[in-house]
Amino acid sequence: MQTTESSSYYNDLEKMSVAAILTAINNEDQTVPNAVQKSIPQIEALVEQVVPRMQKGGRLFYIGAGTSGRLGVVDASECPPTFGVPFDLVVGIIAGGDKAIRKAVENAEDDAEQAWIDLAEYAPNENDTLIGIAASGRTPYVIGGLNEAQKAGLLTGCVVCNSGSAVAAAAEFPVEVVVGPEFLTGSTRMKSGTAQKLVLNMISTAVMIRLGKVKGNKMVDMQMTNEKLVNRAIRMIIEELNISPDEAESLLKEYGSVRGAIESIKK
Repeated sequence: MQTTESSSYYNDLEKMSVAAILTAINNEDQTVPNAVQKSIPQIEALVEQVVPRMQKGGRLFYIGAGTSGRLGVVDASECPPTFGVPFDLVVGIIAGGDKAIRKAVENAEDDAEQAWIDLAEYAPNENDTLIGIAASGRTPYVIGGLNEAQKAGLLTGCVVCNSGSAVAAAAEFPVEVVVGPEFLTGSTRMKSGTAQKLVLNMISTAVMIRLGKVKGNKMVDMQMTNEKLVNRAIRMIIEELNISPDEAESLLKEYGSVRGAIESIKK
C-alpha cells in the first residue's frame, strides 16, 4: 500500500474533541518540514537544471490534478507579481482545465494523453521544463505528460509523496517527499499538499533568485498592484538608499520599479 493511503495514526476521529483534533493535525503538520528537508538534495538537483534552461529563454510548466494541480496553478500565478516576470514564464496546468480549480472534473486525472494536448497550446521546446505534481505518484495525466515531454526533449521533474512511484520513474529529476499517513486517511490535501506547497515555493523562489529577480533579500521587480505593495516598495527604496519617504516615492513614480529607482542612484 502507498504511504499516502496508509491508515491514520489516529482513530475514532468523530469522538475527539475539537481541541484534540486540532492538536493532532498540528502535530502531524510539524513533521512535514523535516520530510522536505530530507529532499533538499533532490530539489537542488532539479533547480540546478532548470536555471540554465530558463536563462536561454525556457519556461517552467507545472501539471497536476486536483489539489496537486491547484497548488501548481497557485505557485505559477504568484510569480509575475512577486518577481515581475511575464505571466507565461511559469505556467500551471490542471487536469480538466481552469474550471477544475474550483470544482472537481470527473475522470480528468485518468486521461494519460490530455496533459500533452494541454501543453501543446504553448508550443513547448527543449529549453522548457515540465514538473509533474502528484501526491500519489500514479496520476495518469501526469505520467503521460512527463513521458511525452521527455520524448520532445524537455527537462522533466516531479514532486510526489510516495517513494518509488510511476511519476518519479517518468521524471529525470524526481523530488520525493514522504510525509507518512495523513491525519484523515488518504486526504492528501493535508500533509502531502503542505509538502508540495513548500517544495514548489522553494523551486520557484530559488530559480527566480538565480535568474537575478531578487536584490539582497528584496523583491525589487515585484508588481505594485495595490497600496500595500506601493508602500512596501517605498520602504525598500528608503532602506536601500537611505533617503526620505518623499524622495523614495518620487523615484518610484519616475522609474516605475524598486530596481529602477535603486539603480538610478547607484549607477
